[in-house]
Amino acid sequence: MILTVSLNATLSVGYEAERVAWGAANHLSRMTTRADGGGLAVARVLTGLGEDVVAAGFAGGGAADLIEADLARAGVATAFTRIGRESRRLIDVLDEARGQTTRLTEPAPFITTEELGRFAGEYRKLLSGMDAVVLSGGLPAGLPVDIYASLASYATEAGVPVIIHAGGPVLWHSLSRQPALVLAASTAGAPGAGVSAEPSGLVARGAVAAAMVSGPAVLAAASQLRWRAALNQLPGLSLSGEAVVAGLLPAVAQGWTWPDALRHAVALGAAADPAGEVDLDGYELLSSEVSVEPAG
Repeated sequence: MILTVSLNATLSVGYEAERVAWGAANHLSRMTTRADGGGLAVARVLTGLGEDVVAAGFAGGGAADLIEADLARAGVATAFTRIGRESRRLIDVLDEARGQTTRLTEPAPFITTEELGRFAGEYRKLLSGMDAVVLSGGLPAGLPVDIYASLASYATEAGVPVIIHAGGPVLWHSLSRQPALVLAASTAGAPGAGVSAEPSGLVARGAVAAAMVSGPAVLAAASQLRWRAALNQLPGLSLSGEAVVAGLLPAVAQGWTWPDALRHAVALGAAADPAGEVDLDGYELLSSEVSVEPAG
């Protein structure tokens, strides 16, 4: 059983109209909703591969109901800590005539001290019997920057390996807790972060193993070993970071070798969409095309 944690679970709302006239009434031709956020995409990928997953984190209001319903349709069990404020929505408005999409991003909810304390207790209970925990995605307002570090410590105390997918200060604060694996998110090398996001540097600062996505490749380090796994024949390819996290999990929780897990992760990253839906036929075709080589 895998526990995924999304502290800023989000509802993606899609509106489609034949033509959008700003400042006027518009009639929609279609509306969609989907659970969004790093940890939820990881949960969706793992569930699609047949893993038993529980998605936890914060969720509130009517958006929380829609998030849980969407995950239930995907076969993902949920154990969200309910909050008083509404979960964030990302609203995409498609103008079909112009072929243009406008995104409206709501602010993240503020998490109170009481809600954080309640979540911490529920999280520690959920850790019992888990094979691994994945902490992925950004933070809502009100949470300390070292929250992933604290959650990693709780998991370590419970004997559960931790995978962290984050960037910037959230990632750097967690490294001293020796997570089993970190994947540097795209914000990891942002100005002011102060630390290299290269896998070897992350291992030197405390991670047991580390990886980063670089175009069609995943760079990884563990102990004194370094690898580069890539679909070299697709140089313009961008991999889904959340699917890469799901693909590397077997090296942490199921005893896979790192080269096998890297091959799996790159193929998954290429075959998955941002929400975590995997084209399994595409995955099978791509798996044999991934090259894994030692890196200097």
